[in-house]
Amino acid sequence: MQLNGSEIVVECLKEQGVDTVFGYPGGAILNIYDALYQHSDEIRHILTSHEQGAAHAADGYARATGKVGVCMATSGPGATNLVTGIATAYMDSVPMVAITANVTLPMLGKDSFQEVDIAGVTMPITKHGFIVKNVEKLADTMRKAFEIARSGRPGPVLVDITKDVTAAVCEFTPKKIEMPVRGTSYSESELEKVLEYIAQAQRPYIYLGGGAIISEAYDEVAKFAELIDAPVCDTLMGKGAFDGRSPRYTGMIGMHGTKTSNLGVSQCDLLIAMGARFSDRVIGNPKKFAEGAKIVHIDIDPAEINKNIRVDASLTGDLKLVLADLNARVEKMGAQRHPEWMQKIAGLQESYPLKYDKEKLSCPYVMEELYRITGGEALITTDVGQHQMWAAQYYRYKEPRTFLSSGGLGTMGYGLGACIGAQVGQPDRLCVNIAGDGCFRMNMNELATASRYNIPIIQIVINNHVLGMVRQWQTLFYGKRYSQTVLNDSVDFCKVAEGLGCAAIRVATKEEVAPAIEKAIALKKPVLIECIIPEDDKVFPMVPAGAPIDEVFDGDDLAQKGE
Repeated sequence: MQLNGSEIVVECLKEQGVDTVFGYPGGAILNIYDALYQHSDEIRHILTSHEQGAAHAADGYARATGKVGVCMATSGPGATNLVTGIATAYMDSVPMVAITANVTLPMLGKDSFQEVDIAGVTMPITKHGFIVKNVEKLADTMRKAFEIARSGRPGPVLVDITKDVTAAVCEFTPKKIEMPVRGTSYSESELEKVLEYIAQAQRPYIYLGGGAIISEAYDEVAKFAELIDAPVCDTLMGKGAFDGRSPRYTGMIGMHGTKTSNLGVSQCDLLIAMGARFSDRVIGNPKKFAEGAKIVHIDIDPAEINKNIRVDASLTGDLKLVLADLNARVEKMGAQRHPEWMQKIAGLQESYPLKYDKEKLSCPYVMEELYRITGGEALITTDVGQHQMWAAQYYRYKEPRTFLSSGGLGTMGYGLGACIGAQVGQPDRLCVNIAGDGCFRMNMNELATASRYNIPIIQIVINNHVLGMVRQWQTLFYGKRYSQTVLNDSVDFCKVAEGLGCAAIRVATKEEVAPAIEKAIALKKPVLIECIIPEDDKVFPMVPAGAPIDEVFDGDDLAQKGE
């Protein structure tokens, strides 16, 4: 059948099972928006308040559902406004297709109005980028973009289409899309080496990253932990891949990880990293990381093997498939038992629990109350900073895809758009965004998006009137020189929220927290809860940047030193 380029874009989206796109129209992409108008009963379009919000919403949708998220923007500034969201998705391996339109082919390269080489701009932060200059190649390019986005290690793909291509007509043949098949690429000898390490280990530890969620290896991870009788820690991206209520779970590892995880990994004799990339925020000083341990790395991306940490053995492939293989082999050789090691880990957990000042209103208290009231069933998104770490530490994640946060890029302003996308993708789930006042200022205009569509998210703003994490560093490492981190001005977030069409509740005491959360849930509309906390609350434990992770310290350690 004969279709124009814009109709081909829409037909390809339907082929891929896309039910929602997030975006913002403009001149160069008008033809595509006209085609979307004709298919509004099949593909829902969410008009965000800013293109960055569209990218973060597509990201949140993808993380919450496991599907490919789709965002759209026009040429020039519309396209460049997507860049931060694309980079965020790239760093955290989120499947996304970003569709932009550019000036017509004859106008390319002439500094035309709203022209920018967006494929060139995004080259370092996408798995692949396309610019389509021929309508005959459009359908295959769209299909290839989705295939690349979701296959192997997922990530964002850009498709830039010149405006004349969106109007040109050609023959279109529908195609049935087959999902990519994941596999493994390790040898029998590599597998035997890993099994040998498992058999020899007396103090094994499992370190989980976001790949465990992407591969949907939750059952396999739980079984493996039982078979080798090991404790489990996770990264920010790995939260929910292992039940946070399990006695085996020791919390997050790294800069703001628990003392148990950091000390335990430093004392283990076998560390098995699964779907993790040994980020600098996890390993601290690479020369001192798990010094006494054999390290096994399981990852789908061979480029990650030996990139940040030299390992003793590795298995490359989809984690779910690798663990199915490993579990079967470990069962045959006999389940392992390490009672002394597990008892030692339990002792560390008893000696070094997470703790905070319970006499005053704080973010940890808010997170614990949110967990209690929701029964751990909420989907939590966050921005970046102290509140992000508290949300990771004090809400126990028992399921995958229930904690969405910008890990690799550390994007302030990520959470609200992501929460909207997650709520659209999971409409039956309570979705809550946790933001600091500094982060919230960056993209708070997306509350207008939530109110426009009555998307019933809950936005909790942890307001300490400072850039909390930066202030914490300034306090500990910069002699309390608070350069440009004080936000104690006249901005009223509750009035802002109400002005953007949302309900608003201000909380200043512990006693007000539970009623505010319960009311927000009952309203079934977008609600902002502003929680006023002290400006000098700190996230502990902490490891100084570049230090070994066993040098983890907390407030008690500082008090003992008189600091």
